[in-house]
Amino acid sequence: MSASVLYDVPGPRARRRNLLYSVVGGAALLGLLVFVVMRLYSQGQFESYMWDLFEYNGIRQRLLDGLVSTLLAFSMAAVLSLVLGALLAAGRLSDHRPVRWVCTAVVEFFRAMPLLIMIFALYLSVFTGTPLWALVIGLTLYNGSVQAEVIRAGINSVPKGQAEAAYALGMRKTQVMLTVLVPQAVRAMLPTIISQLVVTLKDTSLGYVITYEELLYAGGVIMRNTVTEGGNPYVPVVIVVGTVYVLMCLALSYLATWIEKRGRRSRKGTPPAATDASAPTPGAVPPQMAPEAALEAPRKS
Repeated sequence: MSASVLYDVPGPRARRRNLLYSVVGGAALLGLLVFVVMRLYSQGQFESYMWDLFEYNGIRQRLLDGLVSTLLAFSMAAVLSLVLGALLAAGRLSDHRPVRWVCTAVVEFFRAMPLLIMIFALYLSVFTGTPLWALVIGLTLYNGSVQAEVIRAGINSVPKGQAEAAYALGMRKTQVMLTVLVPQAVRAMLPTIISQLVVTLKDTSLGYVITYEELLYAGGVIMRNTVTEGGNPYVPVVIVVGTVYVLMCLALSYLATWIEKRGRRSRKGTPPAATDASAPTPGAVPPQMAPEAALEAPRKS
């Protein structure tokens, strides 16, 4: 009988109790969802005239422009945060104590700073006329600090014997990092890095606060400036914009899952096909042959 030290296998009564909790919790969530849908339906939010606005080219174009602005801010913040994270991780792993202290202070400060306050402060103080850069720099500073911890943890997860063997061969620390530690740590870091990029993508919606015309801001303009028979189309616009965000995040999450599965595969490829042990190998001495016969076999040839 094998049991984990940190986990006890539940017995029959515990399994029944867990199943009961799951059923009750699922029923409660389903009931809440049905209540919200029925409430919105009674207010006419699902009537056909509330969705007619998406037939206009101007509405679709505004949403498309917001999507392009979102992807632009995300791509810039993703690249800059990875570069900043690599630099901060290298600084935290440095042998020079002042460099290590400065990088640690930067990482801890920007990780603790609320992202919304940072973006708003950058917009009011530095990038007043360019909300794009206020959003990008804010996302870079926060997510770069998080990525630095991910990269540092990935490098530290490599067994110390790898670095010791490289130093024994006369390599410098830069060579050890670039040729030995980082290539092995990449496989462990990539899924977490991409998961953090999903967070970066969702955080681009904070550009709404500084009037950056990203997807959420475009949806807000449409909701405020469009009036139908039932009022402003808040629910249809929220559903469409939310669906776009969910699809983009699911695409990045699928990429992280695919990379993780691919990283688990052996680099050696598929193993060679098993041979039949009973079939004799050409040129080999049969196992039933006596040692004397094995010695006389070369003489005959």
